[in-house]
Amino acid sequence: QVQLVESGGGSVQAGGSHRLSCTASGYLYTRLCIGWFRQAPGKEREGIAQIYAGDGRTYYANSMKGRFTISQDNAKNTVSLQMNNLKPEDTAMYYCAAFTGSNCYPGGPLEQSYYYWGQGTHVTVSS
Repeated sequence: QVQLVESGGGSVQAGGSHRLSCTASGYLYTRLCIGWFRQAPGKEREGIAQIYAGDGRTYYANSMKGRFTISQDNAKNTVSLQMNNLKPEDTAMYYCAAFTGSNCYPGGPLEQSYYYWGQGTHVTVSS
């Protein structure tokens, strides 16, 4: 059973940067694909980026390339999402999710691929 705990949500001004973290436990960390998703009010959940903990390989949704960077700290079993040049439309609940395996599926993270989910952390971007 994989447990995921997100942290770092809060409020930020448009144009600013913010960093979210997700700490995983309960399973061999290096066998996890961990992804970040977000869901804005009234919208469907969308994938942002994913990383395979075993080798650090990253994949991004095309629409998220450029302002979002996913990274990891293996020593802390933690995956981070660095968000830059934030816009009001980035306001959303941000979730990390994981599945076990030998790699992430190439491309942006797909919700149906993920089995374990965190509770989410909210980011508000004000203009």
